Amino acid sequence: MTMCRVLKIARAGYYAWLYEPESQRTKEDKRLLLLIRSSYDASYGIYGYRRITLDLRELGECCSQNRVHRIMKANGIAAVRGYKRHKSYRYGRPSIAMPNHLNREFTVAAPDKAWVTDITYIRTWQGWLYLAIVLDLYSRKVVGWSMKSTLAKDIVLDALLMAVWRRRPHSSVIIHSDQGSQYSSGDWQKFCQRHNLTPSMSRRGNCWDNAVAESFFSSLKKERVKKRIYKTREMARADVFDYIEMFYNRIRRHTHLGGVSPEVFEAASK
Repeated sequence: MTMCRVLKIARAGYYAWLYEPESQRTKEDKRLLLLIRSSYDASYGIYGYRRITLDLRELGECCSQNRVHRIMKANGIAAVRGYKRHKSYRYGRPSIAMPNHLNREFTVAAPDKAWVTDITYIRTWQGWLYLAIVLDLYSRKVVGWSMKSTLAKDIVLDALLMAVWRRRPHSSVIIHSDQGSQYSSGDWQKFCQRHNLTPSMSRRGNCWDNAVAESFFSSLKKERVKKRIYKTREMARADVFDYIEMFYNRIRRHTHLGGVSPEVFEAASK
């Protein structure tokens, strides 16, 4: 009674605060925090507030991006940040191997019109594990990949063969690469001719000409590899397989695709 007079508040309001000090909004924030952590953990810690908001809305939650951002910030939940681009990415010499048919036209209107391919490497205690991928520009889906312990030309041919088997394109497809020796080989050219593929090449040393493939490798490195050194090549191969087939293609949300995964995007466009 005395406390109510001092604070100049109604007795009913004081007792409501005393026995239920948390507001309804605070309780709701705590409930949302559990869902936010679940989405964040399911994305292996790479989703920011925009993608997590999409996850929550798919669950039927009515919440704004600002609210999700506020809750995440208050609880120290942050998406993994990307790498800075090297200054030399903006420079390069004109291609002398094959014409650049793609010419940085990274947005296409239908699947199997233009693919990009590239190679990266992953560190293990047994030595390097090399990864070659083929990615469809329409949906950003990885349609072919190959992992080997050497950089022999078979690695790019196997990745491209997987893409052809999986997609079975009905018309000519542009296949864009850098000017690596694997992509300049006679076997590569013959394979492309035999399967109605049109080779296209970046200018030498210009990563911007193959930016989508570079972006995929950046995502792989920062979201899954995270600068670790795998104990064996087999462990690295299993982890990369899981990232590509179980997470990236099926689940990972892409801003370019309106916030859905490559497989969902392709299924919706049929």
